[in-house]
Amino acid sequence: MGLVNRVTDLIQANLVSVLDRAEDPEKLLSLLVQQMQEALDECRSTAAVILCEEKALKREQKNKQARIAEWQTKAEIAVKKGRDDLAAAALKEKQKITTDMAAIDPELEKLTDSLAKLQDDAQRLQNKLTEAKAKLTSMHQVHNVVAARVRVNHQLNSDKVADALSRFDVIERRVESIESQVEAYDITKSANNTAEQIDALVKNDAIDQELVALKASLKQSA
Repeated sequence: MGLVNRVTDLIQANLVSVLDRAEDPEKLLSLLVQQMQEALDECRSTAAVILCEEKALKREQKNKQARIAEWQTKAEIAVKKGRDDLAAAALKEKQKITTDMAAIDPELEKLTDSLAKLQDDAQRLQNKLTEAKAKLTSMHQVHNVVAARVRVNHQLNSDKVADALSRFDVIERRVESIESQVEAYDITKSANNTAEQIDALVKNDAIDQELVALKASLKQSA
């Protein structure tokens, strides 16, 4: 009776409503899954017992049928031999066994009904268990996602991250400073090179003028 009540309560339980009222839905659902699994295992064990009992009753019924046939044969033999007293005794034994066998039918019918109901309840409970496991898996996934987000937020807000970003800024500024120095060097070098080339042109022009003057002076002397 306890098993029947537990199974009925578990099958009729509205998971959504129960979880909405729970302080820790995930923990409660894990407990419900465990209870459903235990009840389902008990249903299967009980069904196995019923099947064994049913087989035993059918085996007893078959034996009684054989004994009824046996006493019927004995009664017929007694009649043929003119022993009505033995025939009556045989028929009496036959009647007794027939009465006992008649009591087996209601027991078999009861077991059959119980087994059918138990199998139906077990199937419904299995469906409920599958639903609960799916909800529990979904809860675990949501919990993992939330936990991952919390870890990420914690890391983003941690002093280590801030310190790393600060050091990165310092390094970045150093790199920019070095790049600026290189650019300034290139510009200065370019300017110096231009100035040197112009000075060379001026010097070459002066030499050319001096050469022309020298040639003119020599020509006049000649």
